Amino acid sequence: MKFHITTFGCQMNVHDSQWLTAALESRGWEAAGEDDAQVYILNTCSVRDKPEQKVYSELGRVAAHLKRDENVFAAVGGCVAQQVGEGFFDRFPHVKLVFGSDGIAGAPNALERIARGRDDRVALLDFMPKFAEREQPEKVSALVPETRQAFVNIMQGCDNFCAYCIVPYTRGRQKSRHPEAILEECRMLAGNGVREITLLGQNVNSFGLDKGGAGVTFAGLLTSVAAIDGVDRLRFTTSHPKDIAPEVIAAFGELENLCPSLHLPMQAGSDKVLKAMRRRYDIERYLAIVDGLRSARPDISLTTDLIVGFPGETEEDFRQTLDMVERVGFESSFSFKYSDRPGVAAVNMEPKVDPEEAAERLLRLQTLQNNITRKCLKKMVGVQTDVLMEGLSRMQDGPLASWKGRDPAGRIVNVPMEFEAGLAGMLVPVKIMEAKKHSLNGERTGEPW
Repeated sequence: MKFHITTFGCQMNVHDSQWLTAALESRGWEAAGEDDAQVYILNTCSVRDKPEQKVYSELGRVAAHLKRDENVFAAVGGCVAQQVGEGFFDRFPHVKLVFGSDGIAGAPNALERIARGRDDRVALLDFMPKFAEREQPEKVSALVPETRQAFVNIMQGCDNFCAYCIVPYTRGRQKSRHPEAILEECRMLAGNGVREITLLGQNVNSFGLDKGGAGVTFAGLLTSVAAIDGVDRLRFTTSHPKDIAPEVIAAFGELENLCPSLHLPMQAGSDKVLKAMRRRYDIERYLAIVDGLRSARPDISLTTDLIVGFPGETEEDFRQTLDMVERVGFESSFSFKYSDRPGVAAVNMEPKVDPEEAAERLLRLQTLQNNITRKCLKKMVGVQTDVLMEGLSRMQDGPLASWKGRDPAGRIVNVPMEFEAGLAGMLVPVKIMEAKKHSLNGERTGEPW
């Protein structure tokens, strides 16, 4: 069977799709382009309204492939699948499998049964009481990309129930993975050439607070993963500020391969809005975390998430968000207009912010962020660093090939070099020569390693 996976949304979905690819290839299936596929798998996201609508549009487009082969079918996984469930069967007759975030572990077997005609339609939508360990694929090539960067899922779900967030309803309650299973996967990846590992979870800072963590804290897990031979770079995402422990903050100064970057969603700069959002921290607490991080690792790069136009947000509340963005000096941010998601508490909150006003606030916020980003990048000019190469840049200009990679903080760095097969996944000594709008240009100063 030839299959094609389309992925929407977060890094956890990207990792889920990589695992599903490896699991299917281990069964003899073949990843293929859209025109040649017999099975179309959509891994979906419903955090905001637009990605959900993209799924419906994509399924309508995939239906055209049914005309060339009556055996072609589709599967829908991820958060929209968990949310809509078997409703996909009624709306899209060519959808034969629907699986949620916990159901993905059973998706390869279900796809095989459907392809062989043993099952007509399958729904894997139940939430599991504990983390459902997935099979270890025989073929790990999909889990070990050319860039030698890999994701490792350490937990599933969330217990926070922020007023705007649909995640607890689509990914379930928090379930930590057993720490030894995590370490075994990290060792396998490092043994197959992975140099950079990113630990994933809806709220990694609360790892181990449930029974699944077997008493190991997130700080303890970080220390164990950092000690694995071959792991040159270690990252994690996403962090909820209310749960970040002093030991995790200290780890940025203690673990040499823990990268100096942290995505720490603030969401708003007003205590009133944060309380309405049910974030369970205030600005004083957030600033104390920032101070602690910069004390432990002065060169740390901080990024964040921000929601504009949350119900009840006034102009003064928004100005406080602008003040906080400037005060913290986030190197970049993901900012969005608030949108109602079904079933969350904020749906019933009033007053709603006028959409045009929210759009104007978002533009002001993004303009400020662009200016701060530009200043942060300019400070990097003249700095000597190591860049982990990911591949050729999209834009090629000049006699030398332009390569793209990332520095330890995750900044994009473009470096002109002779084309060399196998350079992706190598660390290259680079001096930063120029700051662009959202990236850096550098000059190679040493041999790749």
